[in-house]
Amino acid sequence: MFKKVLIANRGEIALRVIRTCREMGIKTVAVYSTADAESLHVRFADEAVCIGPAPSKDSYLKIPNIIAAAEITNADAIHPGYGFLSENAKFSKICDEHQIKFIGASAEMIDRMGDKATAKATMKEAGVPTIPGSEGILESYEETEKLAIEMGFPVMLKATAGGGGKGMRAVWKQEDLLKAWESARQEAGAAFGNDGMYMEKLIEEPRHIEIQIVGDQFGKACHLSERDCSVQRRHQKLTEETPSPFMTDELREQMGQAAVKAAEYIKYEGAGTVEFLVDKHRNFYFMEMNTRIQVEHPITEQVIDYDLIREQILVAAGVPISGKNYIPKLHSIECRINAEDPYNDFRPSPGRITTLHAPGGHGIRLDTHVYSGYIIPPNYDSMIAKLITTAQTREEAINKMKRALDEFVIEGIKTTIPFHRQLMDDPDYISGNYTTKFMEDFEMNPLEE
Repeated sequence: MFKKVLIANRGEIALRVIRTCREMGIKTVAVYSTADAESLHVRFADEAVCIGPAPSKDSYLKIPNIIAAAEITNADAIHPGYGFLSENAKFSKICDEHQIKFIGASAEMIDRMGDKATAKATMKEAGVPTIPGSEGILESYEETEKLAIEMGFPVMLKATAGGGGKGMRAVWKQEDLLKAWESARQEAGAAFGNDGMYMEKLIEEPRHIEIQIVGDQFGKACHLSERDCSVQRRHQKLTEETPSPFMTDELREQMGQAAVKAAEYIKYEGAGTVEFLVDKHRNFYFMEMNTRIQVEHPITEQVIDYDLIREQILVAAGVPISGKNYIPKLHSIECRINAEDPYNDFRPSPGRITTLHAPGGHGIRLDTHVYSGYIIPPNYDSMIAKLITTAQTREEAINKMKRALDEFVIEGIKTTIPFHRQLMDDPDYISGNYTTKFMEDFEMNPLEE
C-alpha cells in the first residue's frame, strides 16, 4: 500500500481524497496555488506545497511543479481527482517515468478513450452499441454533407478533442449544415488547438445515463449501476440521481453488461464511467468514456455503501476487485451548488462568504471545501459544494432535498440554491419526465423581494 499520496487538485475533491487516505492510514500532500492558500484541503493535508500563482496554467496544470512537489515530499502516488490533469495522458506517463503511481488510467488508456473518434471505433470493435455516424475524422465539408444526407437529418457535429459543449452543433436541415460546420471548426480550433470534426445521428429526446465501472490490474471489471445526468445547462451537469427514473431492470442489465464489456475489452484499470445516450424508445448508444472519478460519484457511494476513492487506491495498489455488479437499493440525488446567479443567466459570483449554515439530518451529505469567511477565487470552476440526499424512495429523496436546500444558507455571494429549490418543485422533474433538453424551457420564477 502507498505510504504517501499527493492530491493534484483543489477544492472539495482534494478534501474528499484526503479524508479517505486518512482512514486508510496513508499520509497526504496537498498542492495549492496562491489563490487557494486558505482552502480547507491545504489545512487538512499532512503536508502542503505551493505550486504557483492563481491561473491554472501556472499551477494546477503545471506538470513539472506537481512532479517536483511529489519528489520533495517523497510521495509514492498521485491522485488527480477530476478535471485539471485527471485525463492527461502525458501526466500519467510522466508519473510512471518518475516511479510515482498515477491513481487512474494509464497513458495508453487515456489516449485510446480520450479521443472521441478513436473511442467510438474501439467500442464498435468491442460490440458496444454506438451512435450511427462518421468513421473517424471528417476530411472535408463535401464528405460531411454526403454522409449527413445518407444518415438523414437531424445530425450532430462534434469536435474530436471536444469537451464542455465546445465545437458541438445540432443541424436540423441541410441548408444549415455549412454554417454549422464552419463555426464548429472555428470554435474547436480556438478552444482545443484541434479543429478535427466528426458527425453523428442526433438522438431525439435523449437522456444522458452513465454506468459507473471499476476495473483492476488483472483484466476484471464490474459495474456499480447507473446515474442519470440529463439535467444539464450548456452540456454542464446541474443535478444527478440514481437510480434513473427512466430505467427498467432489463435496460439496466443490458447497459451494465455493455459497460463491463467495454471496460474488459480495453483492460481498463481504475474507476471510470461509460457514458450513454438513451433515446425515448430506450435504445442506448455509447457516447464517451471518462477515465477518472466523476463529480457525481457520491450518489453511487450512498446507494450501495461503497467508497469509490478507497477502491481507486486499492486497485492502483494491485488489489483485485470482487467482480460483483451492484444494483441500488436506495435512491440518491446530488445538487451541484455553484457560485453563480441563477437569476442572471448563471453568471459567476466569486467573493467572500459572509455566512454559511450547512444542512444536516438523516440522509444528508455535504461535500464542500468552503466555510464562513472563505473567499471564492474567480480563477476556477464555480462549483463550491455538492448536496446529496439519500432515502428509501425517489419521492422521499426529493422531499429531503427540498428540506436540506431550505436549511442551506450561503450569504455574501450568489449561489444556485434557489434554482435547485425550484427544480425540486418542477412537475416534470418530480415525474421523472426530463431529457437533456430540460433546461431549454426552464425559467426561474421571479425573485421574491
